[in-house]
Amino acid sequence: MVGKGVLLECLDNSQTESVLVINRESVGIRHPKLKEIIHRNFSDLAAIRSQLAGYNACFFCLGISSAGLSEKVYSEITFDLTIHFARNLAELNPDMTFCYISGAGTDSSEKGRVMWARVKGRTENALLNMGFKAAYMFRPGLIKPMRGIRSKTRLYNAVYVIIRPLFPLLKSIPGMITDTDILTRALIHVTTSGYNKKVLETRDINLAGGL
Repeated sequence: MVGKGVLLECLDNSQTESVLVINRESVGIRHPKLKEIIHRNFSDLAAIRSQLAGYNACFFCLGISSAGLSEKVYSEITFDLTIHFARNLAELNPDMTFCYISGAGTDSSEKGRVMWARVKGRTENALLNMGFKAAYMFRPGLIKPMRGIRSKTRLYNAVYVIIRPLFPLLKSIPGMITDTDILTRALIHVTTSGYNKKVLETRDINLAGGL
């Protein structure tokens, strides 16, 4: 849901010259700015590594729910895969800005009781010390999908249907909600202009995104 929202806004945004999407299956979009690489195994990038050079920014939107997963399995996807991908990019693009879509409640101490928050915190900390030109951790809470986008997770779609009438009220509360368009504009803003924080909560995302 987040990844597709980011993609659509990037394609429409005049500040983006070109967009490379690396995905396990096609997004089904054709656009002059868009190049797509279908790659099944994100743990082995050897076959596509040469195509990852020459970019100013990475907006890393890959992620899964921790529901029903052990810490080991969740860490393999959330930490190991992300860090492997980021290390390759850092080697190829030392002047890159890396933006990681994390989540509200992430535990930077890596010692809390909530498993997913610890793993996300460990991932954030590693990325911030990866050696990129700049790295920003985005911690959105509730994200309103724009442009008719739907989540692949049935539970999330059900929740969105229930709370949709409350979106106007939630939007009036600072730091409560953002949307995929604002999130993307914030990603582009920190890439082109920087930001005074390395970890952006929802309030910062909305500010950077021009809300």
